[in-house]
Amino acid sequence: MSDCRQRHPHLRQTDPDLFALIEKQTEAESTTLKMIASENYASFSVLEASGSILTNKYCEGYPAARYYEGNEVVDQIEQLAIDRAKKLFGAEHANVQPYSGSPANQAVYRAVLRPGDKVMGMPVPEGGHLTHGWKVNFSGRDYLQVPYGPDPETGLLDFAKIRKIAREERPKMIWVGATAYPRKLEYEKFAEIAAEIDAYLVADIAHINGLIVAGVHPDPVPHCDMVSSTIHKMLRGPRAGFILSKEEDRYQEKYHSSSKFNLAKRVDRAVFPGLQGGPHMNTIAAMATCFKEADTDEFRRYGAQVAANAKHLAESLMARGIQLAGGGTDTHLLILDFRTAEFTGKDVAEALARAGIIGNFNMVPGDHRKPFVTSGVRLGTPALTSMGMKEPEMEKVAGWIDEVCRNMGNLDEVTPGVRAEIAEFCGQFAIPGIRDRAPATR
Repeated sequence: MSDCRQRHPHLRQTDPDLFALIEKQTEAESTTLKMIASENYASFSVLEASGSILTNKYCEGYPAARYYEGNEVVDQIEQLAIDRAKKLFGAEHANVQPYSGSPANQAVYRAVLRPGDKVMGMPVPEGGHLTHGWKVNFSGRDYLQVPYGPDPETGLLDFAKIRKIAREERPKMIWVGATAYPRKLEYEKFAEIAAEIDAYLVADIAHINGLIVAGVHPDPVPHCDMVSSTIHKMLRGPRAGFILSKEEDRYQEKYHSSSKFNLAKRVDRAVFPGLQGGPHMNTIAAMATCFKEADTDEFRRYGAQVAANAKHLAESLMARGIQLAGGGTDTHLLILDFRTAEFTGKDVAEALARAGIIGNFNMVPGDHRKPFVTSGVRLGTPALTSMGMKEPEMEKVAGWIDEVCRNMGNLDEVTPGVRAEIAEFCGQFAIPGIRDRAPATR
């Protein structure tokens, strides 16, 4: 079993102050319920690749087309990551160089749009991402957002309304993806709408890629022109992004007749040299091993269990009287809805954190509170599932969440006891990248 004497031995000697802080964070992540929906635990293999000597290599360009010499080996590494990504998702083309999810999304825009073009996406308060056209982000400043979102009452997408908006506004791109929408995304219906108005359809699967790999969420690749993603959430990889796309552009003649490049080439050129310089080869190597880990039956069982855990947790919470946005979940996350409560989402998120349950306050559809307090709390099950937790453990987690929520006026007496119980509970499980097996006493 891994312990602090085995972790970072050189850093422990050369920079004990930093080593101590890393150990402090490790201790925190070992004794709390990591329920931020966008966080997970990377494997030892991913961490080792991330910290390899590949961080030393400069390699602007793409395999077999670099601007530096000595890249024969890293060409093979990047091609390995590309091939594994394409195989995992059944994609025609993959670019693994984006530094993270937002740069990946920026490259998607640059590949096919011009500043001022209309973009249809879900606003942040409705569950979307900053890069889907939100006004404070480059996507809302450089492009004109056409918003759509869940119905405030049901928390579900209304495709009749979405089609009506699309026909009236005729955006050039439609984003399908969310950071806080707990239901399945119906890419086929979005594809029909996009085809009616000659719009590019792009899926952002940063949150749900593991569910797609596991076959428990619809697959966007057959329906979308481009698919963007991070790899550090459910795929348990390094902090990075990637883009999948078709090779050819169905709107080449309509929008890009003067260009000699197909869609795949325009995506590559948008990433480099359009937005980035040299790729981070240590990260790309970690992506390669992450894609290999994800292309296994073990990972597919993991992805299915993530969804099963979220569903069971949602049902357990609702049985205890806690309201959820959208009435439940089909995915890895759920949104606790406190619109009718006297306390805010931020109040609850802070209270849960005191008890050792780490989530984040979040807007809910129809939220009447400001974004810096909100009426919701977002929780996810990917990291807990990585520890080996299943439905019985979700029942315990629901009980702790309920205990905190029922005692918002009595936190000083309640949270210390819950925190101690959770710390002891977490000690019963293996944690990828921290300890490679559960204690023998479990």
